[in-house]
Amino acid sequence: MDQSDWASEHLQVIRTLMERSAVYRRALAPIMLVAGALGIAGSILACFAKLETNREFSLFWLSVGVLAVIAALLLVRRQALKEAEPFWSPPTRRVGRAVLPAFLVGLCAAALYIISPKSLPESAWIVAIVWVLCYGLGLHAAGFFAQRGIKLLGWIFVISGVVLFFALEGWSRLQSSQAAHYVMGIFFGLIQLSYGIYLYFTEKRRSA
Repeated sequence: MDQSDWASEHLQVIRTLMERSAVYRRALAPIMLVAGALGIAGSILACFAKLETNREFSLFWLSVGVLAVIAALLLVRRQALKEAEPFWSPPTRRVGRAVLPAFLVGLCAAALYIISPKSLPESAWIVAIVWVLCYGLGLHAAGFFAQRGIKLLGWIFVISGVVLFFALEGWSRLQSSQAAHYVMGIFFGLIQLSYGIYLYFTEKRRSA
């Protein structure tokens, strides 16, 4: 493929992404609602179950994340079938490649805490903040292919993650597994659920 063909294909993908941004917005509302509900439920369950070690924390929240990803894929597939579009289309592949680096870093951080629980201090709050940062970076990258609300949400996660890192120095109570569960519940539960509710009602008003 020569350069002109590549440029033409690239422009076509960008045009398609722009045309489908409203479709992605509608698909994102139920995804955020489901992911937020799972995050809140996971935070509540984790506190009652007393998951305190690095391995327990990482395995539990990685499992919650896998459930959220599976739910998101099923919802995206349903939306694609509804719109009579292919599930793994070129625009979808672009979005997937955009978020992959940040999500891969988060997965590696979880793997480190799972396979080396005894050689690391009990510091689940570190991986929680890393996940917040990685998720924010992934959303920001995906925001280049969707409406700016996704990019703004990504900035909220990134800035909040940085603030949490600096807050650790003066607030020792953050340095606990219980605080890490609260961080996960707030960011991956409440914030995502709130954003899903916002998307749902704004789309409902637009459709009316």
